[in-house]
Amino acid sequence: MSYELIALLMFASMMLMLMTGQRVFAAIGFVAVVAAFFLWGEGGSEIGFSSGIKLMRWYPLITLPLFVYMGYILSESGIADELYQMFHVWFGPLRGGLAVGTILLMVAISAMNGLSVAGLAIGATIALPELLRRGYDKIMVTGVIQAGSTLGILVPPSVVLVLYGMIARQPVGQLWLAGVFPGLLMASLFILYIVIRCWLQPNLGPALSREERQIPLGEKLKLLRAGIPPLLIFFFMTGLFLMGVTSLVESAAFGATAATVIALAKGRLTFPVLWETLRKTLGVSCMFMWIILAALSFGSVFDGLGAVRAIEDFFLQNLGLGPWEVLILMQLSFLLMGTFLDDTAMLVIVAPLYVPLVDALGFNLIWYGVLYTITCQIAYMTPPFGYNLFLMRAMAPPEVSLADIYRSIWPFVLVMLLALTLVMVFPQIALWLPQNVYVGS
Repeated sequence: MSYELIALLMFASMMLMLMTGQRVFAAIGFVAVVAAFFLWGEGGSEIGFSSGIKLMRWYPLITLPLFVYMGYILSESGIADELYQMFHVWFGPLRGGLAVGTILLMVAISAMNGLSVAGLAIGATIALPELLRRGYDKIMVTGVIQAGSTLGILVPPSVVLVLYGMIARQPVGQLWLAGVFPGLLMASLFILYIVIRCWLQPNLGPALSREERQIPLGEKLKLLRAGIPPLLIFFFMTGLFLMGVTSLVESAAFGATAATVIALAKGRLTFPVLWETLRKTLGVSCMFMWIILAALSFGSVFDGLGAVRAIEDFFLQNLGLGPWEVLILMQLSFLLMGTFLDDTAMLVIVAPLYVPLVDALGFNLIWYGVLYTITCQIAYMTPPFGYNLFLMRAMAPPEVSLADIYRSIWPFVLVMLLALTLVMVFPQIALWLPQNVYVGS
């Protein structure tokens, strides 16, 4: 049996197991270990063990549970509620201002979190009821919350970029810096769309009434204090890192400690909050570690088969495609897979092939990590199985139907495709910070 046929059989077996409802890491890891055993005997069967040792020796992996913990402590302690109230008062007088404030809330949450699901939960429980009560169009604001929540996997400290960095063996700090400008670009495009749409159709996002706007300036200035905790956390976590004072792992520890101290100072660090935070942190961290372990095992088998070289020859020699044409095909395949797989499954399935191929084609792997993450953001929102679609349906009030949720996402998907195109055409949007700002170890 040829190596190409073996690789195809591995992919088919893995997809079949995923279709039966098996967990992603179990399906991928099982196929990798079984294939290694039949290819190389008893020595090959130890591939899972050797990948586990490699995983445990990755010092930057310590950042993963620290950032997950930081995000959950902020969410569970209610700090996001005060932040939204600040945006509500300051942006309410503008048409669509509350929707703009919601996007800014998502940016702030993303800078303190690394998960899309946390931003979606905060937006659906805090912002959505208030937006609907104020007469905002339910279809538009449902799309606003879903789109804004995806920023959590692009704006640092992105857990998805940490996962990509582990699998692609790229510096996580550089990946974070690469995600800053694309994340802000996408947030700015969201805001621009909301402002223009509400200016053309004022009924979609009415401004606050004159009575509600008559808040004394002193009260409005007091509300700005809600922005101090996010700024402190961002400074201790990212600011010290960029100045070269702390390493990547130390910055994660500073961020987690700052979030805990702030929750304690506000009297929000109760035993139930701490217990729920630790429980969720352990669950998410273990899930990611199992996925990385499975990806390492699967990638080792493909390295041994020489499948990457075969795929490269197929695209460049047999089909005669250029590097950019191959890259565009890769992105299209991510968009297709995103209709039925989540971001981690996509990365683990194709990383053994795509990452070495991208490197062989001469593209920057830091830049490609940003492209992958933006594509994941789009995949989160595309039917029929977009991850955020079903999360929103579970959290939204009864008056928001699944059809409304499906209709709400298309303008924002087009905005994301525009952002993806801009980053592809102008790579320095992602690469300027990593190339010009100090990056810790």
